[in-house]
Amino acid sequence: MFGVGLPEMAVIALVAVLVFGPDKLPDLARQAGRFFRQMKSFADTTRDDLRNELGPEFSDLELRDLDPRTIVRKHIIEAMNDADNESAEADRRALVEGELPPYDPEAT
Repeated sequence: MFGVGLPEMAVIALVAVLVFGPDKLPDLARQAGRFFRQMKSFADTTRDDLRNELGPEFSDLELRDLDPRTIVRKHIIEAMNDADNESAEADRRALVEGELPPYDPEAT
């Protein structure tokens, strides 16, 4: 989770016990849990509002789909697939032996 492994979590727990003490730690954990539940609730509400406002064609919208990295990655993959389709189509349009290629006077 977030690139934090078991050793890092153990160090964080040890520092938390030393800084806050064993008496306050359960209350702080409870508050952190409430905070994260509330943030998840806000994110879910925002996602549902976006889905309702954008209409049925965006019913499968996820908030991670709005991440710029995801959008760029998606468009790059689509462009690569289009290029593959175009090259396959160009291969199908190969000239027959003895056939002259089309001539475009504006291109010369």
